Amino acid sequence: MKDTQAPESIPGPDGSRSRGSQQSQQLGEVLEFMRLLWAVDHGLQSTSKRMESTLGLTGPQRLVIRLVGRFPGITAGTLANILHVHPSTLTGVLKRLEKRGLLERKSDPLDGRKALFALTDSGRALDIPSEGTVESAVQRVLARLPRDRIVFTQEVLKALAEELGGLSAPLEDAPAASRTTPPAEG
Repeated sequence: MKDTQAPESIPGPDGSRSRGSQQSQQLGEVLEFMRLLWAVDHGLQSTSKRMESTLGLTGPQRLVIRLVGRFPGITAGTLANILHVHPSTLTGVLKRLEKRGLLERKSDPLDGRKALFALTDSGRALDIPSEGTVESAVQRVLARLPRDRIVFTQEVLKALAEELGGLSAPLEDAPAASRTTPPAEG
């Protein structure tokens, strides 16, 4: 697939270019939705790169820091379930954060085969709301939308993730604290 930026307008049958809602009509509902998903994915990747330059953490690394801060003593498997990734996908992120002294790994006293993760003092210093992060952008958008639209959007994204096979475990398998509404971040 060729990696190009989306055109500002789409050529119509007569060669003229359309914009905005005409563009959406030309693409149709499915392609327009996919176009917006790609735009979100591109924004996530771009913001993650900027975060690495400014904060020293990529978006996924910061999300792991925030989740481990929320659930001290979490296992890699539970963290992978929350993030909907295979545990092997998470291994590199955890190792990099541990090597940088942001995470500490301890053996589970009940099952020595499992590791429990917690933040170090340096990790806790990064576990705070920060501008220029993905979560700050999400926070700003959610603050502008009515609750019913947020819930509806979450339902659509969940259904799409399930259809694509990206939801490996229901949220009920996450630690009990994750089922409560998290405090606002900003």
